[in-house]
Amino acid sequence: MSKNSESGENRYKALLKKIFFDRYEEGSTEVPFKRTNIEEAAQQLTIKLTKNLGDVIYSVRYRTPMPEEILATQPEGKEWVIEGMGRAQYAFKLVRINRIEPNSALVKIKIPDATPEIITAYALSDEQALLAKVRYNRLVDIFLGISAYSLQNHLRTTVKSVGQIEIDEIYVGIDRQGRQYVMPVQAKGGKDKLSVVQTKQDILCCQAKFPNLICRSISTQFMEDGTIAMFELVLEDEQIQVVDERHYRLVPSDQISSDDLKAYSQRV
Repeated sequence: MSKNSESGENRYKALLKKIFFDRYEEGSTEVPFKRTNIEEAAQQLTIKLTKNLGDVIYSVRYRTPMPEEILATQPEGKEWVIEGMGRAQYAFKLVRINRIEPNSALVKIKIPDATPEIITAYALSDEQALLAKVRYNRLVDIFLGISAYSLQNHLRTTVKSVGQIEIDEIYVGIDRQGRQYVMPVQAKGGKDKLSVVQTKQDILCCQAKFPNLICRSISTQFMEDGTIAMFELVLEDEQIQVVDERHYRLVPSDQISSDDLKAYSQRV
């Protein structure tokens, strides 16, 4: 099988290995490279690329693990991630292992499903379906306890220290004290994984674009049974930490029993 006929995953891994090991030295904690290096590596390996070079980076951030050869260079307790370092610039960086994954033991809270049926019928992707369900069911408001309003989805912008980024959806909000908030939302469905790199980028973007608003970063993901997991995350010492996690199950209102309501009334 020729390189051109290999799967996208294999081609991308071959490119990443080439870029990494052409620059890596034993003991390195950061391996910088440029967007043009992706094209150069593809030419050297005779790999045909799509016009969307960013998909090479996206795939290893959200869909597939790093190539095993790169993983083998990781010291215990740390892992390689790819971060943006400015316009068309990136770096493999060693960071402390940090996963954003739903806690399967957490209680599931039933919420009356307010999603219009026509939206459910025509949603084109898991991510879009998830963002729509979060929006129509006011889950950001419920989760954070503030009034929140969707400002824009798929916001593409540039952050000086990072480069070009895209925020899945961004909300603004206000609480009863008059404090105003900006809330970037990262949504993942299917096999895509929530990314600490994207969360970090979202937070840095909001701090730069909305310096007078309080940033509260949210990540959300469909679980296997369709339950929606929501996380509030913060950036501390260059690491993403989970502040809160809740699981919401959208159901018809007649499936919420008096026992459910009694149980909810006893929780803080």
